[in-house]
Amino acid sequence: MLAADNTMKKLFLIVLIPMMLLALGTSLKKPEDTRKNLSGYVPKTGFVPNAATAIKIAEAVWFPIYGKSIYTKKPYKVSLKNNIWIVEGSIPANHVGGVPYIEIQKTDARILKVMHSK
Repeated sequence: MLAADNTMKKLFLIVLIPMMLLALGTSLKKPEDTRKNLSGYVPKTGFVPNAATAIKIAEAVWFPIYGKSIYTKKPYKVSLKNNIWIVEGSIPANHVGGVPYIEIQKTDARILKVMHSK
């Protein structure tokens, strides 16, 4: 009975130790390595390559916040500065009020700032 117990212990250690080392090795992996594998496809021109795309994103973000009144703030003014799209509404002459404003990162489409002027 003792020999069988020793054999089981040895077998357990032979299997357990490599599994523990493998688990330890994968847990020590650098975060950068993981991010590289998860980055996926990134277009050369960025996820927001042009003004038309920036406007569509702006409207998609503004609508739930400000409602359909954003469409009365057309035409939108769009500019690209330091890889950041800036989209803002305009006010017709003789009208009072503010306009929606948004900053969108060209490369990854992150929303950097959203506001409405008064």
